[in-house]
Amino acid sequence: MKEYKPNKRVSLSPNITIGDIPSFKLFENDRLLAFLDIQPLSLGHALVIPKHHGAKLTDIPDESLTEILPVAKKIAKAMNAENYNILQNNGRLAHQEVDHVHFHMIPKPNETEGLGIEWPAQKTDMDKLKDLYNEVKAKM
Repeated sequence: MKEYKPNKRVSLSPNITIGDIPSFKLFENDRLLAFLDIQPLSLGHALVIPKHHGAKLTDIPDESLTEILPVAKKIAKAMNAENYNILQNNGRLAHQEVDHVHFHMIPKPNETEGLGIEWPAQKTDMDKLKDLYNEVKAKM
């Protein structure tokens, strides 16, 4: 099989250029790019990324985010993914390895393929939760 490379390079930051590595582009417009992950957790694992450079979600202007989930949804539908995760990590402790915002659409075809996560829920202190609620609500 011949390796596919986009016919143009897309620079997302000084250190990130799409087109230097093999990729299979699924969608592109002036604000975002979507392509298949070449190190997938399952077949069909795709990335949807804004072209505006920012390391974390809070670094990206709202207008550059408006199409992200609709495109991820279209990819999931096109792949007939019945079970899937949409994932976006911010910071090293949150498992972000690439310093450019990107969203994963990861099909979960069975128990062993796709994203595997644990959910270590904690007991809630309702007074602390109420204080946090009031603080956050005031800032929104």
